[in-house]
Amino acid sequence: MRNRIVAGNWKMNTTITDGVALCKDVLNLSANLPQNVTLVVAPPFTHISEISKALENTRIAVGTQNCAAWEKGAYTGEVSAAMIAACGAKYVIIGHSERREYFNESNETLLAKVNLALKHQLTPIFCCGEKLNERDENRHFNVVKEQIEEVLFRLNGELMQRIVIAYEPVWAIGTGRTATPEQAQEMHAHIRLLLSNHFGNSISQSISILYGGSCKPDNAQDIFSKPDVDGGLIGGASLVANDFIAIAKSFPE
Repeated sequence: MRNRIVAGNWKMNTTITDGVALCKDVLNLSANLPQNVTLVVAPPFTHISEISKALENTRIAVGTQNCAAWEKGAYTGEVSAAMIAACGAKYVIIGHSERREYFNESNETLLAKVNLALKHQLTPIFCCGEKLNERDENRHFNVVKEQIEEVLFRLNGELMQRIVIAYEPVWAIGTGRTATPEQAQEMHAHIRLLLSNHFGNSISQSISILYGGSCKPDNAQDIFSKPDVDGGLIGGASLVANDFIAIAKSFPE
């Protein structure tokens, strides 16, 4: 059975004090959560050490929202994968749509980040997804195919099994449009078929693919019921402990 994962991307929100308090609330509410569900919180870089301490020896893993594309050196303002790992993080989000859009991150840059994350024993949550015009022009399958081919297909099978994928329908985030559970499943199945064709069915079936398009307590159950959806990369709802846990409890029995 593939890992069921619910990861919270806090983006540029909360102070350290607020973040630690939020984690404690999530931890308290997670007591009755099924053991086969993995929780991940990805706060800002400034919070990592304190939140890692607060969540030490608990069921909640810590991630980050990004990492540098270089090992070390004169890169002012960057934070390396080695630094992240040393602070206690276990996961790193790579290629989020906002990073691609606002910071012009290329597939070559993302490949460098994935390789460094893997080198330092971090689990990359690799994001892919299409914009509104790409969906409307019926190019969504090809866009996602290219994003995966140019980064993940350059890994070997052993490394690929350490990757988590998150599908983000960018057109369904903050636009007033919502992806249906059927649309989510359609793209997740497409991604899994791409992986199967390249790496083989065994590897494809072992990889968790998360849905990252405005997943909330009121739609999570329908989305998580789909056979190729293994959880969610959660934005705004991860900042509310009750909502985050409600989403994590939405998997079918």
